[in-house]
Parts: sequence; C-alpha cells; structure tokens
Amino acid sequence: MRILVIEDERQLAGHLIRALARRGHCASAEHDGAEGLRAALAGTPDLIVLDLSLPGLDGMEVLARLRLAQCTARVLILTARGDVGHRVRGLQAGADDYLAKPFSMEELMARVEALGRRGAGAGAADLLKVADLQMDIRQRRVARAGRLIALSPREFDVLQVLMQEPGRPFSRTELCERVWQRDHEYDTRTVEIFITRLRRKIDSTFPAPLIQTLRGVGYTVQPREPA
Repeated sequence: MRILVIEDERQLAGHLIRALARRGHCASAEHDGAEGLRAALAGTPDLIVLDLSLPGLDGMEVLARLRLAQCTARVLILTARGDVGHRVRGLQAGADDYLAKPFSMEELMARVEALGRRGAGAGAADLLKVADLQMDIRQRRVARAGRLIALSPREFDVLQVLMQEPGRPFSRTELCERVWQRDHEYDTRTVEIFITRLRRKIDSTFPAPLIQTLRGVGYTVQPREPA
C-alpha cells in the first residue's frame, strides 16, 4: 500500500516508515498538518497514519479537510489522547480506526494490514443493489437513485456488510467483527456513529429510508414496509 505518515515526532515517524517498508509498503512522512494535508491531496495514498497533535493544522482539522475534499484514503488516528471522547470525535469526523500512544509496533502493523484488506472486497459480487441503492465494490462507488454518494472507506465497509445480506439484521458485535476483523475495543457507540453517518448520507434526503434499526437485535438494509 501507499501510506502517508503525518507525525510531528520525527524519530517516531522514522521508526514507522522503516517498519512499514519492511512489510513491503511504500511509505513517506510529513511532520506538520499543512504539509501533510498538501501531500495527501496531491498524492494518492491508500492509508494515512495521522497524529492529532500537529503544528500548523491539528489532526482533526486535517481529517475534516480530507473528507471535505472527498479523499477516500483510509485514516488511522495515532495520538496520545486515548480517552473515549477523542475516539468518538475522530470517528465522527471520518477516521477509520484509532490507536492511542503508547502502542506496540506489532499492533499498529496489524491494524494497517486489516485496513488494507478491507479494500479487496474478496469473494463478493462486484455489484450490490437494494431498492434504488447501488454499490460497485470494484470501483468502491455508491449511488442512490443515480446520485453518487461520497463515503469514507470505513463507511463503505460497514455498508458493504449490510448490503451483502439485505434484510438480515447484524448486531453491533458482528458488524465490528466483520469490518474491523478483530476484537473491538471501542465502546458500543462506535457502530452507532457509523450507522448515523450512513443514514445522514444515504437516507436523509430520500423519502424512503433503507437503513433500519431492529430494537434489541441490530441493523439491516431493506426498504421499510408500508404501515
């Protein structure tokens, strides 16, 4: 994968670059928010490892501008601020995963590989359709009623799981296992955050919502039955 590390601790950034290179990735680093944003938008990284405490633009502002520019790179937030509030803010802003400092290099590499695997869409049909909602897995594009919808990589992954089995309810735990591919360490709000983001993008401007909550069971994608 092409990986951009935006980290102001130069020694840590160097360690990350070398570890990623040993895993076969093409990695580069920037050390402040403005230059990191420029490099991300000028290049085509598959994954961005983003520190939140950056000079110039902080990581949250970089993330917000990336998503506003419809940058589809996966974003792994890397920060010393490990409390739940910052995790939630990062996920709400469009991050795909979160790792708090201090961390083990093995765990970081595992999360990087897991994020990379989610782009493959292996074993699934290339085109999924539920009512007027259509997903092209190969091109990683989503449209409803012919209108393209910009999703972050993790939003796409959550929606893909739901659309592969329309009408089947998925619990929060199962969605975490399918999408994150590891025991999920965030609180239960994590899946709710992504479902809320998907509803805002997919359902809010259409008269018939497709993302349904089955109380006490989980979430599913299907047209709502008439009352």
